[in-house]
Amino acid sequence: MTGIRLLLPLVFLGLCLATARAQIEVKLKMTRNNFVAGEPVLVQVNVTNRSGQDIVFQGNSRAGWLDLMVNTLSGNPLTPLGQPAFGAVKIPLGQTMSRTVDLSRLYPLQSAGNYSVYASVRLPGQTNEGFVSNRLLFNTSTARPYWTQKIGLPGKAGQTREFRVLEFNSGSKTMLYAQVMDSRTGGSLQTHPLGEVLMFRKPSATLDNRQVMHVLYLISPDMWGHVRVASDGKLLGRELHKRGAGSDPVLYTSKDGVVEVGNSIPYDAKAAAEARGKVRKASDRPAFIFN
Repeated sequence: MTGIRLLLPLVFLGLCLATARAQIEVKLKMTRNNFVAGEPVLVQVNVTNRSGQDIVFQGNSRAGWLDLMVNTLSGNPLTPLGQPAFGAVKIPLGQTMSRTVDLSRLYPLQSAGNYSVYASVRLPGQTNEGFVSNRLLFNTSTARPYWTQKIGLPGKAGQTREFRVLEFNSGSKTMLYAQVMDSRTGGSLQTHPLGEVLMFRKPSATLDNRQVMHVLYLISPDMWGHVRVASDGKLLGRELHKRGAGSDPVLYTSKDGVVEVGNSIPYDAKAAAEARGKVRKASDRPAFIFN
């Protein structure tokens, strides 16, 4: 009888785990599957709890609760850059947890290639692969350098950086990227997607007296983007400009090395959206009553 009493909780736990295993959904989503080598490769992990109970997902010293596996198309797994740590999360019954992960921080995706990714989620106490998601295909490609400039780092003899503006044609549109390279390792410190560019007005780039890269490029027929990137790869700012009096905006460098956008009208997208929201439609006007 004592053995039966000890066995019953184990049987109950096994039934609960079996039910959960049958009713945990794991799905991956990507907004696009073409990336430039060095830029963030973002994938969204969605975990839905249909187990009949709230579940706390958490790892242990041997394994985490969430794994993302990246393979080459030939099936060879990539070696992770380190052991990722995803904190514990509670998913109530019937709810979905969404988490966006940058694969370029988990795996070496700095060179061009074709890859696949899938996720595995484990319940507390599970040591096997767990619940496996759908598999997504993506690729990383090299982009053509449109503009480059090497600099030395102040106070760090022999250490250099290389600023790059990259142009990538996906077939239907041309995309622009700002990149900072570590010349010693040859690796990308950071690659920022700047979005679509219209190349009938050539982008311009220069450095200011603080060794910050400025890029000015045409986004739409009447809108220019201005981006600033520091030598450590940090994105310092992104502004919009419209055409000034009679000619296109330009990057202007003063005698003391300060770079500004000249011949432009700064455009505040948020203020413009708020202004459009305040414009009343004809149907919103009060009716007039004639006696």
